[in-house]
Amino acid sequence: MIKNNSDAGRPRATGELLKIRRASLPSAAAIVLALGIAGAARAETAPVGAPDKSFPESVTSTSDGTLYVGSFNHGGVTKISGGKAEQLVKPGAADSRSTLGVLADEKSGTLYVCSNDISAMGVAGPSDAKGAWLKTFDLKSGAPKGSFALSDPKSFCNDIVVGVDGTAYVSDSFAPFVYSLKPGGTALATFATDPQLAPAKDGVGLDGIAIGADGNLYVTTFIPAKLFRIEMKDGKAGAVTELKPSRPLDHADALRARGGGFLLIEGNGKLDKITVKGSEATIDTIKDGLAEPVSVTQVGDVGWVAEGKLSYVIGDNKGKDPGPFKLTPIALPK
Repeated sequence: MIKNNSDAGRPRATGELLKIRRASLPSAAAIVLALGIAGAARAETAPVGAPDKSFPESVTSTSDGTLYVGSFNHGGVTKISGGKAEQLVKPGAADSRSTLGVLADEKSGTLYVCSNDISAMGVAGPSDAKGAWLKTFDLKSGAPKGSFALSDPKSFCNDIVVGVDGTAYVSDSFAPFVYSLKPGGTALATFATDPQLAPAKDGVGLDGIAIGADGNLYVTTFIPAKLFRIEMKDGKAGAVTELKPSRPLDHADALRARGGGFLLIEGNGKLDKITVKGSEATIDTIKDGLAEPVSVTQVGDVGWVAEGKLSYVIGDNKGKDPGPFKLTPIALPK
């Protein structure tokens, strides 16, 4: 249920728009998706500002607490440290376009970026590059490192997670694929595919992606909102199992591992804690009433939530003033 009925608190409108847009586009190229944010050691207690009118779709962090924020409309990646923001990856760098999922991997010194052409949604982006791509940049300098195309013509690069062996896994929202990129790889490979992961008619498919404490891969689908486990053994995908939530989910978005469970963003304004046992998932809401949240990252005992306000760039609120953008700290349960 949406508790805030004002224009500034309409997270569900974004998801509804995606269904309409996706159905109307010949290559299903329209979506509002989730943020991916990694953990960091330094815990803040006050909101951190994001660049003006940047519509952050994803954010990630490093162990020193530095945040890296992508922009849905402008593209590029902004680095925020000590309350100061600087452009790390310039909009359009390495033929990138609108920035969705971002993930900082300190071990390899790599910043992973999902780049998509969303011009069909009325968002031009900073370049004329077509298609869906996983881009990699140097984490310190922002220099381009690699560019990897998602293979399906309908593909939409959503979010990324990196395994302990350095393999990156990428979710595709408009095709039923999870891709993988091994360290030193030159192209994405199809890691997992299953009819259960296919986007429903007028829906939006794979979104959040995380690796659980059990070593398996977990993914969400946005519309309809579902949670799946993809078994992983010896670097290969196994059975795909839909998990039964303790209550219905609404626009299941960003998914991040935390301890033995997960943090989940629901597009209707919630930050949740998920505990998985067998094929059942217990959903406990940590915070409700957020304004169009898109992702979360854990920093100490604080979860930083990005409220993307994407309805102000492609939804019912387009043309209205979205106000300032910020990352909101929320105390996480022990």
